[in-house]
Amino acid sequence: MLLSKLVIPCNEKQNSGLNKNTLSMMVAESMDLLPAIEIETGTSPTHAVVWLHGLGADGNDFVPIINELELFSEKRARFIFPHAPERPVSINNGYIMRAWYDIFHLDSNNHQDEAGIRSSQQAIDALITREIQRGIASKHIFLAGFSQGGAMALQVGLRQLNPLAGIIVLSGYLSLAETLSSEACAVNAAIPIFMAHGTYDSVISLSHAIASREKLRAACYEPEWHEYPMAHTVCQQEIADLSRWLRRITESQ
Repeated sequence: MLLSKLVIPCNEKQNSGLNKNTLSMMVAESMDLLPAIEIETGTSPTHAVVWLHGLGADGNDFVPIINELELFSEKRARFIFPHAPERPVSINNGYIMRAWYDIFHLDSNNHQDEAGIRSSQQAIDALITREIQRGIASKHIFLAGFSQGGAMALQVGLRQLNPLAGIIVLSGYLSLAETLSSEACAVNAAIPIFMAHGTYDSVISLSHAIASREKLRAACYEPEWHEYPMAHTVCQQEIADLSRWLRRITESQ
């Protein structure tokens, strides 16, 4: 079982539009950084989006979404789509696949791979640090993720020592909730959070996502919540709502 998504297809018109921007794409690898696909929508980017894929996928999974986010046809942004490490995944009978951490049971917070979560947290933090070193202000850096990647976006974003622009959680949930109160960083206490989930999601149930939302609210965060009549995937209305949210956030900066 792969806990990924159905990629929104890019039609010919959208792809040609992407080429007109003469986007640069490269695979960045180093001893210290996760391998990642990087795409810039213009020279000297002013914003960055670190987008984390779901279990069993890789960084290519959400590359087509750039065409769908209207804001970044205007803003000069760098998209970073890292590839999670390959590891055995218990819920898939130990099959080796890309995963931010091991998963033992669906919809369960009783047994979490804390070591794996912490390791990926450090690796994603390093990507954020590199963007700051490359000249992107931390308050212009978004963390986004789908499913397991959404859980990592919350894990990293709420604990980041630098103020970020926002956190995007698509069909995801809150991991290690019991440590949040002691680990959350005050500089991101009011960070904008976009959460969206499918009412027919059979992989990560709607009730699990709602419970995560309520834990965030109990911790004084104010996630913007959206539900859609879909399964464990993304939909056009969701992307349209996300585009509006991104525009509102960037215009207020």
